[in-house]
Amino acid sequence: MTTYETTGPAERSRTHTWRPRPEITPDILGMSGLEILRASLKGELPGASMMSTLGFRLTEAHEGVAVFEGDPGDHLLNPMGTVHGGFLATLLDSALGSAVMTRLPAGTTYTTVQLGVHMIRPVLADTPTLRCEGTALHVGRTTATAEARITDVREGKLYAHGTTTCAILRMR
Repeated sequence: MTTYETTGPAERSRTHTWRPRPEITPDILGMSGLEILRASLKGELPGASMMSTLGFRLTEAHEGVAVFEGDPGDHLLNPMGTVHGGFLATLLDSALGSAVMTRLPAGTTYTTVQLGVHMIRPVLADTPTLRCEGTALHVGRTTATAEARITDVREGKLYAHGTTTCAILRMR
């Protein structure tokens, strides 16, 4: 949960809360990537704490697909007055990696080894909520690839798209 407060004409504050990451238990180790993401959607497991920091959330998880939505705002602006590209890159990386995660069996995880980002148009503080849908293209024994697109929820305009390569890791 995130709250905003205006403390004066030139100052604002933003507060967010998150649930800490749980200890890795045999129960969690026995869950597939899709099961972990669906448990997060149901509130049974916490989402990544970074989501509340930047203001985005997981909204869907299906076999090979993960969807996140994020809310631009003036707390994300760069010195040029547009939302920092790192926000878009983070949305893409989250959807791309989670799409791969939906196809991983229990006891397996991943890490991003390559992230390609293409920004199409600027995001402003008042840009509508952005939707980022990632799709796994290949999930093999040691590597995986995925692609994702960021569009606004109001008109479906394309803001960015990207690709990833992930290393697949077997947990001990």
